Amino acid sequence: QVQLVESGGGLVQAGGSLRLSCAASGRTFSNYYTGWFRQAPGKEREFVAGISWSDSIYNADSVKGRFIISRDNAKNTVYLQMNRLKPEDTAVYYCAASWARLRVGVPLPSSDFHYWGQGTQVTVSP
Repeated sequence: QVQLVESGGGLVQAGGSLRLSCAASGRTFSNYYTGWFRQAPGKEREFVAGISWSDSIYNADSVKGRFIISRDNAKNTVYLQMNRLKPEDTAVYYCAASWARLRVGVPLPSSDFHYWGQGTQVTVSP
């Protein structure tokens, strides 16, 4: 079993930055594919970024060039650095992990993931 806890959300003005953290406990995180999803009110959950056990990375087109996903295996933590934030980035952000060998470099459905954090709110004001 893996427990995921997100932190780092908050309110920021457009153009600002935030860094989300996803701390894992229970298993060695480096063996898992870890992703960040987001869900805005009235919208479907969107796969934003993912990092595989081999450090292959996926970024959605909507965040490419602005968001950076990374991991610190020593801390069992995955990060999402969000730069040049826009009001349309406003959403609840969820960290998710999968023990499966998922395809890399492509968007993935939420059903591919086995463990989820509780979510952290990110609000970007105009």
